[in-house]
Amino acid sequence: MASLGYSGRDHRQATRKLHGFDGDDYMTIRVLFPRTGRDNQIEIEALGERVTGEFCRGFDTVTEEQWRNCEGIVGGHVPADVMDMLDKCRIFVKPAVGFDDVDLAAFGSRGIAVSNTPDYGTREVADHAIALMLTLTKSIAFHDESLRADPLANWRPALNPFGKRMADCTMGIVGLGRIGTAAAMRAKAFDMDVTFHDPYKPNGSELALGIRRSDSLAELLAESDIVSVHAPLNDETRHLIDSDALAHAKKGIIIVNTARGPIVDVDALHDAMKDDVVLAAGLDVLPEEPAKLERPLIAAWKADEDWIRHRLLVTPHSAFFTPESIRDIRAFSARTAARYLRDGRLENCVNEGILAGR
Repeated sequence: MASLGYSGRDHRQATRKLHGFDGDDYMTIRVLFPRTGRDNQIEIEALGERVTGEFCRGFDTVTEEQWRNCEGIVGGHVPADVMDMLDKCRIFVKPAVGFDDVDLAAFGSRGIAVSNTPDYGTREVADHAIALMLTLTKSIAFHDESLRADPLANWRPALNPFGKRMADCTMGIVGLGRIGTAAAMRAKAFDMDVTFHDPYKPNGSELALGIRRSDSLAELLAESDIVSVHAPLNDETRHLIDSDALAHAKKGIIIVNTARGPIVDVDALHDAMKDDVVLAAGLDVLPEEPAKLERPLIAAWKADEDWIRHRLLVTPHSAFFTPESIRDIRAFSARTAARYLRDGRLENCVNEGILAGR
């Protein structure tokens, strides 16, 4: 384990009192990174002054002393058996947008704020959703595979089985958060008619963006040529796109999911594709990752069965990834912890209601 970071003494007395520290205790704010790579310069710079980063190569290398004395944690899943060791911890930062795998109540009951990192990868995921859409509507993968099989016989520029003019299509956005908004703006750049369904967005959101609102998921599915999913995973959205929802879908619809795998019931999607209700789908996320081959949809795709050939694109939960986005997630998650512990500035808190109820 290597302990790296910055500390200093020129801080304000009011900030010390805010966090309950006296004297030199506040000089060594300790933020624990239980699982990191070997080069932590990005995190060190993001933490800034008066905060020390402690970087471990895996949860099994973290000592009990580190668990008990860290004031912040930036990392993945914290083992349940160490939760009672978090004597001084005040914040846990999940270096990701999704936090459905974090026990918010367990942290909240101990007075520990939980924050996610929603401002990384927004453009990458929106770009990926559009890329999946265009790969299908322009038959990119279809043409590439056909030409590799026979470059001469399959030189058929007029053959485009899923061809669509973008300007004549309606794009339906499920979930108008940061990424959903970015995807909507990209769709508008193709002159697409854009509608969204998100019961938690206030009235007028559509006016600010120059798009339309669908009052129900059924309405959105019925009028959309392409649907792109950008909702968080929770009890309300698990299997949101299921057989009942797809029963309302416009025939020939294309489904794109770059959010969370369980939002789309892939068994229902299999049936809808088999019945030619859903023309094609692009999935960056699946209910089980890596892909569970026993799923009928995945089995048919892997076997390249005739009925599904060229109709399903699968990517390995890679929508978020660029070197730039990885830099951002490392820096932004470290910065979130430091801002709270040093400055009392709590950002992106996702268990605020639990903390308030203590």
